[in-house]
Amino acid sequence: MFQMRCASGAAVCRRAHPGGQNLHLTMKHTQSRVLRHTAASLRPVPLAMLAMFCSPWLSTPALAQSVLPPVEVTAKPEDGGLGLSRPSSTGSRTGLSARELPASLEQVDADTQRQRGDFGLVEAVTRTTGLTAQGTGGNGGLAFSARGFTGVTSVGVAEDGTRLGVAAGTVNYPSDSWGYERIEVLRGPASIVHGTGTAGATINAVRKQPSREQSVEALVGVGQHGSARLGLGAAGPIGEIASYRVDAYGHTTDGERDLGRAKGGKFMGTLRFDPSSDLRFEVLADISEQKPERYWGTPTLNGRVLSSLRDQNYNVRDSVIRYQDQRLRARAEWKANDWLTVRNEAHYFKADRHWKNIEAYSYDPASGTVARSDYLEITHDLEQKGNRLEAAIKAGAHNAVIGWETSKATFTGGNSSPYRGASTVSAHDPVHGYWDSPDVSAPKFDTDTTQHAFYLEDAWQVGDKWLLLAGIRRDINEVDRRDRTGGTPFDKTLGGTAWRLGLTHHLTSDTSVYGQVSQGHDPVTNILTLNLANSSFKLTTARQVEVGVKQQFGQGLGEWTAAVYRIDKDDIITRHPDTPSISVQGGSQHSKGLELSAAITPTAQWRLEGNFALVSAEFDELIEAGGANRAGNRPANVPRQVANLWAHYRFGDWQASLGGRYVGKRYGNNANTVDLPSYVVADAVLNWQLDSTTTLRLLGRNLTDKLYVTAAYGSQHLLGDGRRVELVADFRF
Repeated sequence: MFQMRCASGAAVCRRAHPGGQNLHLTMKHTQSRVLRHTAASLRPVPLAMLAMFCSPWLSTPALAQSVLPPVEVTAKPEDGGLGLSRPSSTGSRTGLSARELPASLEQVDADTQRQRGDFGLVEAVTRTTGLTAQGTGGNGGLAFSARGFTGVTSVGVAEDGTRLGVAAGTVNYPSDSWGYERIEVLRGPASIVHGTGTAGATINAVRKQPSREQSVEALVGVGQHGSARLGLGAAGPIGEIASYRVDAYGHTTDGERDLGRAKGGKFMGTLRFDPSSDLRFEVLADISEQKPERYWGTPTLNGRVLSSLRDQNYNVRDSVIRYQDQRLRARAEWKANDWLTVRNEAHYFKADRHWKNIEAYSYDPASGTVARSDYLEITHDLEQKGNRLEAAIKAGAHNAVIGWETSKATFTGGNSSPYRGASTVSAHDPVHGYWDSPDVSAPKFDTDTTQHAFYLEDAWQVGDKWLLLAGIRRDINEVDRRDRTGGTPFDKTLGGTAWRLGLTHHLTSDTSVYGQVSQGHDPVTNILTLNLANSSFKLTTARQVEVGVKQQFGQGLGEWTAAVYRIDKDDIITRHPDTPSISVQGGSQHSKGLELSAAITPTAQWRLEGNFALVSAEFDELIEAGGANRAGNRPANVPRQVANLWAHYRFGDWQASLGGRYVGKRYGNNANTVDLPSYVVADAVLNWQLDSTTTLRLLGRNLTDKLYVTAAYGSQHLLGDGRRVELVADFRF
């Protein structure tokens, strides 16, 4: 492989080399290629004005010549599979690599995802250390468990470091991995970088970048159950100083269950202008529509799923789950001098969501029927406008970043409350019928949420062996809610302070040990849809202590990490001990654990990748409705052990890969009375490098056709996918 990396820390790009050599090409620029804006452009710039401002530069030869840097070539082995040498903005905005960062950060690049056949974001994320999925049709599918904390209020999802506000427990974007250079996962409280709602982890999808070098890639796949996928991506120059990147992706399947049809598609576009070596502008435009499977779980008998009901779906024929997203962003970067870089990013996000389903099922074995209830129709109309202004300062041994984020989210929620309606169908041969509810769906409430965040980080290199990372962030959220059905309007301000202090010691050039203490915060419910009942509550507080080691060895042939941690979370919702009907803050929970990960290439033919997480999580103080004390219980959807293992063997133009995933026993409720059994799922991939531009892959998923549960939804259990086979062709030009 050839690897080309900017000395300033740009993303790595790879190009196949027919000679099979491993070379590392380091591009050292005489002037930085990062794009900066002028001091006059520190506030958000409308996209049209930005395009008008940039267009005259396209025909300026002199400026075009100033961005053509000399190239210095040096030899170095290829980086390993954990990405320890790659810089990352997910763990810190100061540009530290994963090995330098005093925190647990894992990166999964696009090549690794393709080799494993991980086309969805959930598939890629759950291959990383300790993360498990608990997505449902109601939460957008992007809900996870990490380090003992679960759901969209504790595990955040971002794209290029920017998050859409969470409304009514729903996160659905980005749903797939096409168009992204890598997926990064920062474990533990991440509020210092990503704000509230990230006590467990933060998942960040890093986009592929425009390039002055022309390239085209495509993916075509067909498989069982009428599944098909198509991906197209291209990058290249426009004129003298501009470049672009476009990605399009679509997929469809008939599914393995009744009403299992699902499909989705998206377009991602980036246009970049480099008018000089010190200035860069970007305009990004994306659109996405998803229609996931309309499946709300399988009813249980005595807490277990019957295999005879595995392929059944009890929803109505005209049921709906649809997510539509539109995103616009404008970025500017300006290198004012050798010590100051200024960045600004303005964004506009819009999300429209619609659900119309029957969501509750109860199985009666005596009659062989399923009783259906909870006829729900819900709509979300969410718009968010925001801006981030940031200054990066280099002063001697200090790399500091100071910034201000602001956004305003407007949300309208509609529903068909009180969700009446009932029907009964055969358990084994249901006549699905059509939606028929006595309740009318209409807009019910509006919220306006204004968020401000101020942050400061400093990475201080103390001599050759020590790095001290310190940071602080203050978040302020102002919520204004108005009910359309006679409810009481209210205003609420929620504030939280996050901080981190971490120390990394470089034992050698390839080995580092670290320790950190940090504090983050989560809401007790989604801030954008805060209701009157929760308006008196403040943000919860999560504090973490973590120590670990990271090492690369064998001149890049392997790397491994280990971490131990403890997180204590206070002010979770509990019940008043004397009056259990009253909800109060004051509950607490904690988690502690061990995490291991490694990627090793022992020979030219073999590559091994694996990780293991052991977590002990429990409530220290929690009283639920009716006065039941849950102290000592494990939180719902938290497994005690999670492990992943991949083995790859290359022979000639072929590569055979076998992967396994283990998820330990979980509970479906905080009472720990509903068991979700442990499971092992085995996957396999056979790759054939047909020529320098074409790779064929035969993918096998869940080879043993294991019946397993991914999450609980009320009294139902959501089942994972059964065995399936897919043939995929990869093209790169």
